[in-house]
Amino acid sequence: MTSLPHTSKAGPAGTTEGDPAVPIGPVDASRVPRFAGPATFARLPRLDQVTRYDVAVVGVPFDTGVSYRPGARFGPAHVRESSRLLRPYNPVLDVEPFAAMQVVDAGDIACSPFVIEEAITEIERGADALLDTASRLVTIGGDHTIALPLLRSVARRYGPVAVVHFDAHLDTWDTYFGAEYTHGTPFRRASEEGLIDREASVHVGVRGPLYGPDDLTDDRRLGFAAVTCPDIAADGVAGAIERIHARIGDRPVYVSVDIDVLDPAHAPGTGTPEPGGLTSRELLAVLRSLRDLNIVSADVVEVAPAYDHAQLTGFAGAHVAYELLSAMTPGGSARGRG
Repeated sequence: MTSLPHTSKAGPAGTTEGDPAVPIGPVDASRVPRFAGPATFARLPRLDQVTRYDVAVVGVPFDTGVSYRPGARFGPAHVRESSRLLRPYNPVLDVEPFAAMQVVDAGDIACSPFVIEEAITEIERGADALLDTASRLVTIGGDHTIALPLLRSVARRYGPVAVVHFDAHLDTWDTYFGAEYTHGTPFRRASEEGLIDREASVHVGVRGPLYGPDDLTDDRRLGFAAVTCPDIAADGVAGAIERIHARIGDRPVYVSVDIDVLDPAHAPGTGTPEPGGLTSRELLAVLRSLRDLNIVSADVVEVAPAYDHAQLTGFAGAHVAYELLSAMTPGGSARGRG
């Protein structure tokens, strides 16, 4: 089987030799239809096709930590398949992320589907190995449990990081059925372990019922402010962006996006849907504004394809990952931001 032609800024498309500093881009859609060939993220090269890389896109097919509908273990494959439609130039931010950085699809971090503690260790170990070479990761989950080992790996390099957490839910609860490690507890554990900056972390898009007022008290004690969906409805996207930036400042930032931050009309394929969420347009606008921040790594989680319709959630997850990569890209004019 011949290799597929990848785009490159140097020499003919498909060149994989020569200057290793020149990024190899996605498969050339003008020569190979988007529906042909293996589904790497955005049709980018695999890890074994490059000699160096700046950002690794990696899947974590794990959903043993869910409390309601399972299936997010199939999220990485679904997002990759949906990412075939992505194009290399982001006109809103005026950047070409795959030309400015070597971005690769690093495959999946394999982890136990049975024992959560073992899986967390394996995910942390896999993230450490990739960050030994890459400057940043964009991780596709998987359920939100995976944020804890990813934050452990990132904090090992940067110290406590500011967290911008997009989600319908707080994910700072204590235990479920006595279990400390679930998709509803990662940011409580991360705060307790000293992985997050308690003066600079924020939830965005939270909404819906809680167990009681103590949930909010605990959340503030653990170091989070909140820009809720009612806040965004009242103050608009511009108001949300202003509050996020004021909270974060110039600190190193980890961005975590639970796809259920979107209204189920925009992302039905998720495990714990909550009505009244953000639109895709609102979420992408806020993500684009983050290019002013020092993003050190990011994730998009909780895509559960069994509940999706016409790939709506898959496309949303792919575009979230693309905007995160674009926000990490140096240069650009960021015209039309917000």
